[in-house]
Parts: sequence; C-alpha cells; structure tokens
Amino acid sequence: MNKRLFITLMIGVLATAGCASISPEMDPPKVTVESVEGLPSSGGGPRFKIKLRVTNPNKQTLDIAGISYSIEVLDRELLSGVTNEVPVIEGYSEEIVTLEAGINLFQFLRLLAGLGKSTADALDYRFSAKIDFNGFIPTQRVEETGVLDLK
Repeated sequence: MNKRLFITLMIGVLATAGCASISPEMDPPKVTVESVEGLPSSGGGPRFKIKLRVTNPNKQTLDIAGISYSIEVLDRELLSGVTNEVPVIEGYSEEIVTLEAGINLFQFLRLLAGLGKSTADALDYRFSAKIDFNGFIPTQRVEETGVLDLK
C-alpha cells in the first residue's frame, strides 16, 4: 500500500472516530399530548391546535430544529402536524410546544364507518414523533401506544 493511500485512510478513520465522540449518548426526549383544541374553520378541513409536552431527560440542552408527528387510531392516521417553532429545552426540564394539525378526513370517515360495524369497547392508538436537532445530535424517534377506553 502506498503512503498517500495509507495516510488518507488514517485521516478518514480518525475523522470518523472524532465525529462519533462529538455526538453524546442521549436518552430520547419524552413527548406527550398535553391538549387538543379545535380551531375555527378557514375553508379547508378541520384543524386543531395541539400542545405537546417535551421533556428532556438529559443533562445537555436540546436545540430542536423541528418536530413532525402523527396520531393513529386503529392503524389509521387521523392527525398529523409539524412545527419548527420549538423553544430550546434545558437539561432535565420540559417545555410546551404548540403546533397546528390537520385531520385526514378520509381516514376519519373510514374509522367512523368501521366503528359503526364494531362492538369494540376500546380503540388502539399510536402516537409517533420525529425530532430533528440543530447540531450534531442525531434525529430521535418517539412512539407511544395504548388503548382508548370507550366505556
């Protein structure tokens, strides 16, 4: 192996190792739905104001570039939204993030039609969020599943 190739490979290995050490190990932020409010209609489909509580379980500050999320009921995506207006979240603290979301009207109608034929007492739901950060922190994905009791 010639010297140039060897030196180039060594620089590449060192750079890769250096980048890996820049991104600290992190626990994913916890994202929960705080509240959902209907917004006045503006000619389109129904819109909602969603307040998310974002909890930072790490000592490093989270500088979030944006959050995208969706809420599914019975495997049908009903609500989705995005925001890039997220406050900086200090270590071991939490903030409320507000965003607007639109309902997927066709999925909602399909869900209602399916519920009319069902006698289920509960509905499975899934909340998922993708959080992108400014800087060297990798994208985090958060998911929560559960059951909505209809009784």
